[in-house]
Amino acid sequence: MKDIGIEQISMAIGFIILLLGLYGMLSQKNILKIIISFTIFETGLNVIIVSIGYMKNRTAPILDSLGLQENTADKIVDPLPQALVLTSIVIGLGVTSLLLV
Repeated sequence: MKDIGIEQISMAIGFIILLLGLYGMLSQKNILKIIISFTIFETGLNVIIVSIGYMKNRTAPILDSLGLQENTADKIVDPLPQALVLTSIVIGLGVTSLLLV
């Protein structure tokens, strides 16, 4: 039997959260519930992006030790997914605040 890693678990949880948010957006008639569902949808999408960027047995891309400076590409994760999620959180906060006004 294949080992299920944290990548698969977080991806599945992200898709469940995403689908719950999508269901809430499509089935609700109250505008506040639709906005909350939109926020849940965004959270699921962020979890999926982070789980795609996760790489087992790798470290953050901070070059502070000599051991990390050799074969750096094999030892660090790509910081782009985390940067995209941080940007998505800020944009989501702005969109949610505009929807509530």
